[in-house]
Amino acid sequence: MTASDTTVSRPGGTSATGTAPPARTRRGRHAALLIGLAGVLLLVCLAAAGTGQVQISPAEVLGSVLHRLGLPVGPLPEAAQGENALWVVRFPRVTLAVIVGASLGCAGALMQGTFGNPLAEPGVIGVSSGAAVGAAVTIVTGVSALGGWTIATAAFLTGLLTTFAVYAMSRSDGRTEVVTLVLTGVAVNAIAGAVLGLVMFFGDADAVRAIAFWQLGSLAQATWGSVLVTLPCAVLGIGAALTAAGRLDLLALGERPAHHLGVPVERLRLLMIGTTALLAASAVAFTGVISFVGLVVPHLIRLVAGPGHRTLIPASALGGAIIVVAADLAARTLIDYQELPLGVLTAVVGGPCFFWLLRRARSRAGGWA
Repeated sequence: MTASDTTVSRPGGTSATGTAPPARTRRGRHAALLIGLAGVLLLVCLAAAGTGQVQISPAEVLGSVLHRLGLPVGPLPEAAQGENALWVVRFPRVTLAVIVGASLGCAGALMQGTFGNPLAEPGVIGVSSGAAVGAAVTIVTGVSALGGWTIATAAFLTGLLTTFAVYAMSRSDGRTEVVTLVLTGVAVNAIAGAVLGLVMFFGDADAVRAIAFWQLGSLAQATWGSVLVTLPCAVLGIGAALTAAGRLDLLALGERPAHHLGVPVERLRLLMIGTTALLAASAVAFTGVISFVGLVVPHLIRLVAGPGHRTLIPASALGGAIIVVAADLAARTLIDYQELPLGVLTAVVGGPCFFWLLRRARSRAGGWA
């Protein structure tokens, strides 16, 4: 045996050559990615909270938060309405943007992992279209049993019901085929689109404008009440997704290998579909349809972190939050005294981005397969 055939171990786990084991290097890189995304999210939130008709510096934003937490550190807003602007208008909006973006990003990663399909996103299983129908019917009929919460509640419930209707109709002989579920979702989305068109046809001008505004997506109606409703749904959904991350990695090997490795494939799919429905329905209930976040963000994360769901899920949640907060900031500041539709803005940016990803995949690997 020659000296080149041996390596000397060191206390830190590196060899005499000074190279770290690939697994440790990979874990360090993934941890750095998550920390970096969290830092970017914090900076974007500070910028979003301080930008508006009443300008507040990031130091004043952070100082206001610390003072509310009982820590008299940092400056308070100098503007007369600074505190009210932060705590009544901007913080609820930024917080809801974080929750919605994290929910949609996580839901997209779950859908793509569960179906093994890079084109999968929450809208495929009817969440968005079902929620849109529920909101539209409520607007046209004028039902207000729950006051200001009526539309959001109707959107949330119909989004969940549509998702489980798609799942029930795609089952056969006690199992669900991915292709059948996706095609069923396409058919249900088409039916929901037709119903939505009929509802708008029979509605008056005010109702049509309200439905169109809801479909375009906006965070203008954000309140602390909507935050308190969506936050538990996001925490529960992302927690369930993280718990299933290891099994999703095994499912990526294929249904049969995953089953032989002890993964209850059908039960896992049902759980992940329910989790996706919870995340997406709670998100769109208060904001309307925000497109392309759940589709594009997981692909962008995979370029850096790879396909492992233990990193992909939290990174997609952080990435989705960054995208929605930044897009909402642009939507309300690009044009003076006007607010662009948030869903339109994310589609304008997300569409070309997804096209670039498609071209990249085709040039490097011959396609998505």
